[in-house]
Amino acid sequence: MKTYRDLQVWQKSMTLVTETYKISKGFPKDEAYGLTSQMRRCAISIPSNMAEGYGRNSTNKYLHFLRIATGSLYELQTQMEISMNLCYLHRSEFDNLYELCREIERMLSSLIRKLSRE
Repeated sequence: MKTYRDLQVWQKSMTLVTETYKISKGFPKDEAYGLTSQMRRCAISIPSNMAEGYGRNSTNKYLHFLRIATGSLYELQTQMEISMNLCYLHRSEFDNLYELCREIERMLSSLIRKLSRE
């Protein structure tokens, strides 16, 4: 691996950001500074923390930022569910995004376990 960009988990996280932006574009305008903004910030935080941690040149610091990325992922999953409960997201949209989140979650968990053993 030459850079964080080579990580599939980072690439999938970038897809999650794009999908989050697309879906939240249809949220009510009065959510612009609420749920829409919060979901977008969480989504952006996931690949951003992976990149920042990678650039720290320390396994412990990298692990710290990967854990922050995981926390942001959980936060996004919660906000997605709230969005579905408020009927801002259709069930099919939620299911597609949630499955991508779960895949990223498993990949992050695997990466964290692998780096923790080194």
